[in-house]
Amino acid sequence: MKIICVGKIKEKYFEEAIKEYSKRISKYTKLEIIEIPDEATCSVALKKESERIFSKIKDSDYVITLEIDGHKLDSLEFAKKIDNNFGSNKNLTFIIGGSYGLDESIKLRSDYKLSFSKFTFPHQLFRVILLEQIYRSFKINNNENYHK
Repeated sequence: MKIICVGKIKEKYFEEAIKEYSKRISKYTKLEIIEIPDEATCSVALKKESERIFSKIKDSDYVITLEIDGHKLDSLEFAKKIDNNFGSNKNLTFIIGGSYGLDESIKLRSDYKLSFSKFTFPHQLFRVILLEQIYRSFKINNNENYHK
């Protein structure tokens, strides 16, 4: 499983949360988090970021882009989506865009567009939220207790 993220984590408390959830997820699957540098100006950002993202995606990857207008799932539906994709032997790849969003070419490559909310989240916080939901999904899929 891969998570491709535009931008770096700057705050220590986010780094610690990411490390903790990554450690928990490692019990269930190999997790790779790839950071793509973000661009300072909008006019070139999406194009350059998309080229960097594409260099990290394989043709066989099942790509889930995180988009405000994507499908909304509850935790059980998300767990089922993850479980179904692990059964297909495709590498599950999540993509979190930067402050300018995602280039249209990345959206077209997406196999599934997912939204957690109509809210806009800082990418650092959203990375933690995504990892927590992935961890929760593994707990659900393995019939293990997890707090509600």
